[in-house]
Amino acid sequence: MQANNVFEWLGQVFGTVIRFIIDSLVWLFTLLSNASSDFVNGFARALGVDSSLLSIAAVILGLCLIYVGVRAFLRRRILVGIIWILLGLWLLSALMH
Repeated sequence: MQANNVFEWLGQVFGTVIRFIIDSLVWLFTLLSNASSDFVNGFARALGVDSSLLSIAAVILGLCLIYVGVRAFLRRRILVGIIWILLGLWLLSALMH
């Protein structure tokens, strides 16, 4: 009868440890999820765009277009740089309200 109590106690200890680990991971992932959500909402609010995934992707695309335009300027391709920068600015200006 005594051996059953030891194994029952051991099972409770392992269960408690596993439960603690799972609760800690849930807390950590909830914290990270809330932080990323708050970051995206603040980023979108500062730019004046919607906080949808499509809008954020379009902002990133617009910034990439401007980056490509600046790189074209550095390679002394002035006309190509102007076109890329104008496309990036057009996309960003269309998103902001």
